[in-house]
Amino acid sequence: MRFKIREILLVSSIYDNYIFEEDGRLYELIRQEYQNLNLSQSPEITHVTTGAEAIELALNDDTYDLVITTLHIEDMHVIQFAENMKKAGIDTPIILLAYDNLERKELIANYDTSVLERIFIWQGDYHLLIGIIKYIEDKFNVEYDTFIAGVQSIILVEDNVKFYSSYLPLIYTEIFKQSQRLISEGINLTHRYLRMRARPKILLCTTYEEAESYFEKYKEFVLGVITDVNFKHYNVRNPEAGFKFANHVRSYQKDIPILLQSGNLEFEDKAYAINASFLHKNSPRLLHSLRQFMLEHFGFGDFIFQLPNGKEVARASNLKSLEEKIRTIPDESLLHHGQGNHYSKWLKARTEFYLAHKLRPIKVTDFKDVSDLRKTLINELKNYLDFRQQGIITDFDTESFDPKYSFSRIGGGLLGGKARGLGFINSLIYNYGVKNKFKDIEITVPSSLVLATSVFDQFMEMNQLESFAINETNDVKIAKEFINAEKFPLDVKQKLMLFLQNVKVPLAVRSSSLLEDSQFQPFAGVYQTYMIQNSFDDLETRLIELLNAIKAVYASTYFKKAKDYLEATSYRLEEEKMAVIIQRLVGSSYEEKFYPIISGVAKSYNYYPIPPQKSSDGIADVALGLGKTVVEGGNSVRFCPKYPQHLLQFYSAKETLKNAQKEFYALDTKSISNYFQNTYEDPLLKKYELDVAEKDGTLNNLGSTYSPENNVVYDGISRQGTRVVTFSPILKHNTFPLSEILGTILDLGSWAMGTPIEIEFAVNYDVKKSKIKEFSMLQ
Repeated sequence: MRFKIREILLVSSIYDNYIFEEDGRLYELIRQEYQNLNLSQSPEITHVTTGAEAIELALNDDTYDLVITTLHIEDMHVIQFAENMKKAGIDTPIILLAYDNLERKELIANYDTSVLERIFIWQGDYHLLIGIIKYIEDKFNVEYDTFIAGVQSIILVEDNVKFYSSYLPLIYTEIFKQSQRLISEGINLTHRYLRMRARPKILLCTTYEEAESYFEKYKEFVLGVITDVNFKHYNVRNPEAGFKFANHVRSYQKDIPILLQSGNLEFEDKAYAINASFLHKNSPRLLHSLRQFMLEHFGFGDFIFQLPNGKEVARASNLKSLEEKIRTIPDESLLHHGQGNHYSKWLKARTEFYLAHKLRPIKVTDFKDVSDLRKTLINELKNYLDFRQQGIITDFDTESFDPKYSFSRIGGGLLGGKARGLGFINSLIYNYGVKNKFKDIEITVPSSLVLATSVFDQFMEMNQLESFAINETNDVKIAKEFINAEKFPLDVKQKLMLFLQNVKVPLAVRSSSLLEDSQFQPFAGVYQTYMIQNSFDDLETRLIELLNAIKAVYASTYFKKAKDYLEATSYRLEEEKMAVIIQRLVGSSYEEKFYPIISGVAKSYNYYPIPPQKSSDGIADVALGLGKTVVEGGNSVRFCPKYPQHLLQFYSAKETLKNAQKEFYALDTKSISNYFQNTYEDPLLKKYELDVAEKDGTLNNLGSTYSPENNVVYDGISRQGTRVVTFSPILKHNTFPLSEILGTILDLGSWAMGTPIEIEFAVNYDVKKSKIKEFSMLQ
């Protein structure tokens, strides 16, 4: 392999960059992949937000091997950017990632995209980016590797962007799995390394001429062919071009595995007639079947603490264990490694450059005794570990998990759209100094634990639920089958048990599918959220309660509402995967119920502004209690954060009585959950009258009183009369800076994402004590 992608230039908005770097821990996964292949250097990614910056960088530094861009470039259209790159004499391949089919279709319909190397559709799977890197490397290296080492190739013929964006990562994944299996058969280290490096190439083609050219050049080394049926031949779409190419391949070698795939079932018999396999593109099991075809038809370390004489006394595999071992290792070992700068060297190898450079100048002779050195090392490690967790998603660890603020994950794979969005806004809150911007108010994302999509995959496979769930149409039967499923990944259950030992407050169990909170294809409200009391004395009972809620969220992936919605989009059900967010429920306990003072939804763009409001001023809907009132369109207070006193729905007493909230939702902390009675309703949410809130003390800052004698609505609840929720104490008298906080969050979020945003939030504080108030971002 001669050409290697070592430097990637990413041109995108801040939010797009967040997706690529965080979602699925891309850089870590790429580095791991390169280590598995025993390659010396994994690609570095440089991010810029404008085309001008990218061109200047590429001109001044010719080390970039690949440019990846999205449609969201600050200063120019993506086609103009690509053309300007070529005009500047930069011939680096340019890959475009589009976020949905609509964007891609509009681009292809209105622009000449030949200036781009390829267009791919990003659907949240990090394997696509690894696939793109390998695809470009294969294109440049196939000739050398084939004729020098005899490397095999798979010819993939597909001109539909969505399909090859799904196929490419799947095929590469299976090739890498096969390479891993082959290692164990190597007779020595060199042999095993050669096996790893000699993986098959993938040659992606979109026309007959491309496919024919590749085949004629490498036909002695073709492992197999995967081809569409309908694609262009001599610039004219040929509805049976796939068969023409298959026959051409067969004329030379009859035993090359060929897979023909089409949306037309009439081609199935014709495929079998030429001894080829056939795959229906509209099959709900398309990717599974492609994987099966390939399986059937195609075959760095620990810090070792030592004494000066070389005797090993301990090992550390990560920073946390390094800190723990430094507390207990002998003085001789601590001094030995300090004198050799071993700590900073190990940290550099783990890319912990900030801490490595901070420890490097430290000398053993700077300390009066060993205990001072030990204390300094421990403090530096602990402070760095704490700093590193702020505003990021960490792997769950029971010792470092903060029940109020931590954001952690269990499992591999992806976080899903909702968790990704929460992680992004959490990073903004910390990185841009928003957390403590307002006096006596903390702006946070509540502590959250995300079960990544690999847990969903394991659960589905262990209980063999996929086929049933795809075909079953009764939601209650689906919910029962999922919740009654006995098998759940043991390691995940053990971690959830540790989580529950630390967290003893009510929890919200929220869906976070791959497609949720998409900018261009919103899936809001399609999947379920359930709230649980988490109040039982018995830990095992609390675990069962949590597992049932998780399974119920998993089940909602296959409810009729979700299936119908997906049918109306360009996505297929088997491509959807579900992550789950287990989130501390914001609120306080009041007798046998739990709820926040305020819940609401805010949008940075108002489509129906009333002067002097402007669309860019945004809009918010707020209510007392849990957010079900707002989300389901119940009576709430609608206001513009810039003009909080402009409450047109309360312009008269009559309209106030008509439009004001008169009841609220809270979590019933005593009832038992029943997910089967109504699969679309949270079984523990109950509705209460405002007299209950007045008794709880939560109505004081939100309520007004209607006096029938005067036909007037008065601010506050000190008078006799009918209580209504108007938020007058907050919006008129600023008892809580809700408008200012919303303005800050909406402005920051829409700027960082480069597009209008919508947030769901909750506000809570102790109504009896003067404590720090909490403004929490829920999604």
